[in-house]
Amino acid sequence: MIQLRNLTRLNGNMSQRTCCRYFRRTTGLACCKRNPRRNHRDRGDSNRGQAMLGTSGPGIAISTTTIMSWKRAERFFQNKPMNLCKSMFDVAAEPDLTGYSNLFDSPKVLAANLSDKDLQRADGSGRIVLSGSEKGTRIMDVFQRSPIRIMFPRTGGGAVEEAVLINTAGGIAGGDRLECSVTALADASIAVTSQAAEKVYRALNEPARIATKLKVCEAAKLAWLPQETIVFNWARLSRETEIDLSSGAELLALEWLVLGRAAHGENMVGGHITDSWRVKKDGRLIWTDTFRATDETFPHLHRRALLSNRRAIATLIYFGPDLDTRLESVREIASSLECDCAATSVGGLIIVRFAANVSSNLGLALRSFLQQFGRELGPGPFRVPKMWSC
Repeated sequence: MIQLRNLTRLNGNMSQRTCCRYFRRTTGLACCKRNPRRNHRDRGDSNRGQAMLGTSGPGIAISTTTIMSWKRAERFFQNKPMNLCKSMFDVAAEPDLTGYSNLFDSPKVLAANLSDKDLQRADGSGRIVLSGSEKGTRIMDVFQRSPIRIMFPRTGGGAVEEAVLINTAGGIAGGDRLECSVTALADASIAVTSQAAEKVYRALNEPARIATKLKVCEAAKLAWLPQETIVFNWARLSRETEIDLSSGAELLALEWLVLGRAAHGENMVGGHITDSWRVKKDGRLIWTDTFRATDETFPHLHRRALLSNRRAIATLIYFGPDLDTRLESVREIASSLECDCAATSVGGLIIVRFAANVSSNLGLALRSFLQQFGRELGPGPFRVPKMWSC
């Protein structure tokens, strides 16, 4: 079933399934998605107005935002509106996406000179400041602006060990701006991760901009371990990670990219990715790095001198004591992983690169690495985040 909202908005995900508030709840409310033989609660009585057109078969979209002007859709889908509408409400019919795979390249769209700036876009930010105390790490300051949300899951009355970033928008589109700042003051120990893999959707002409700022003070420990970022074909992403370290601090930071949706058979044939790192120690720049891929380079990434058909890549950096000993341990761990992995030391940092054919293999390798390296580092936040297992 295809949501009409996704067909009338250029940046919609045409493969997205309809949402149902009853399916998301844990109660026994009637929901045809949970039990196809049961009648849907939104098809009768006072809830009837919330169902899309009210009386279709199972799989009713109840969000009023899905109902948009059909005339607006006809601008782009001329000669097919009735067939498409029929398939929307035929529970046995599979959606026919023929003719829509190159939606952005259609003459009508190109002639409209549409831009991501003309569409509603997200401008979210989050800030966390943590400090050590006799009872463990405590939260000093939290700021969040939609669509960014910050959670601190914990069991019982224990100290804060993990912070989870949530993007309530469900993904990132061209023109979005998201910023996150984490400050670990003296004696703080915290792991920061994300709720799920981040998705960067196809853009018109503007990049999605993500800025991450990490500050680790003396005697503080910070692990920045978000889940993967999946970049859709023709997406545009500009991500900057800035790290400010103090002598005596300890940091483990990871970012990983997945190029295209392997389960959909998608290959990255175009788009724009700029993924930058800047690391300072006591105010002095000690390392900078940028991965950049453009429309011109994507067709050549399969070459051995570039990514050699590796669709999932990651960069991990470590800063802390006993770098020479740690580097030897990292290299021993790297040789045991079932992916391409290499490590070096630059400017007082350990830099580790990972590459795999698919994201699942890279995920398993990263889990294994964190488990083994975490044992080498001892107590602290340098371990596989619990959220990775949810």
